[in-house]
Amino acid sequence: MSCINAKPTQRIALVIQYLGTHFYGWQRQPHHRSVQEEIEKVLSTLEHRAVTVYAAGRTDTGVHAAAQVAHFNTTSPIPAQRWAAVLNSRLPEDILIRASASVPTDWHARFSASWRRYRYTLYCEARPNLFVRPFSWHYYHAPLDESLIQAALTPLIGKHHLAAFHRANSGRTHSWVNVQAAQCHRNDSFIHIEIQANGFLYGMVRLLVGMLVQVGRGELHPKQFTELWVNQRREEVKYAAPAKGLCLLRVGYPDSPFPPEIWFDTQPKFLLPTATQAEYCLN
Repeated sequence: MSCINAKPTQRIALVIQYLGTHFYGWQRQPHHRSVQEEIEKVLSTLEHRAVTVYAAGRTDTGVHAAAQVAHFNTTSPIPAQRWAAVLNSRLPEDILIRASASVPTDWHARFSASWRRYRYTLYCEARPNLFVRPFSWHYYHAPLDESLIQAALTPLIGKHHLAAFHRANSGRTHSWVNVQAAQCHRNDSFIHIEIQANGFLYGMVRLLVGMLVQVGRGELHPKQFTELWVNQRREEVKYAAPAKGLCLLRVGYPDSPFPPEIWFDTQPKFLLPTATQAEYCLN
């Protein structure tokens, strides 16, 4: 029997930023702090019931997000665009909702997404810098050639079986990934590696970067790098890059509920100016 007074359900999409440093990833888990749990606690208090939040991707422990996308269902009269402000007033300081919007009830943050894009940042200055430490891998052991890294990345574009970069303990039954873009560029003391794909394997980007550093050092030829994953030589991939350099940059949809300025490129790139000795002279 249907309930005459049942409140209509609305689906709300969110664009979420978080600093992954003090989280054990996105996904809710016992005994550890997660982004999903923090948001669900606030929503459940507001709704007076258990609320589940579904994300476009499950970031790992310590990984940041510049524009994660998630959704939840609500019967609250709060206008869709107001949910961002309501949540921000109650969430911890390491989570921020950039925007909220109403979406159709069959829209899904994960299954409606066409692609995800990650950025990995390496800081290559010899001296450490406290203000970039939480968001980059301080790699000063040897010079890195970004052109060699790009040469290794380019063959990855397309649909490939990337079991060589698939960590254990994943629930995914296969290792096929459709890589849509793979780029490396230098910005003064920083090297940025960006990869876009329909989906990512568990630990994939950090394992990739761990091997790409060897390519950048000249220890592994780009062709050897390609042969490694083509032949699925997982045993040769021994090191993963630190989580703190990785950021879920953005998520793409055929018809995004948000304008590009909300989600397109919201992780600032560091720029360290070179000071001349004359700037420090006192007149």
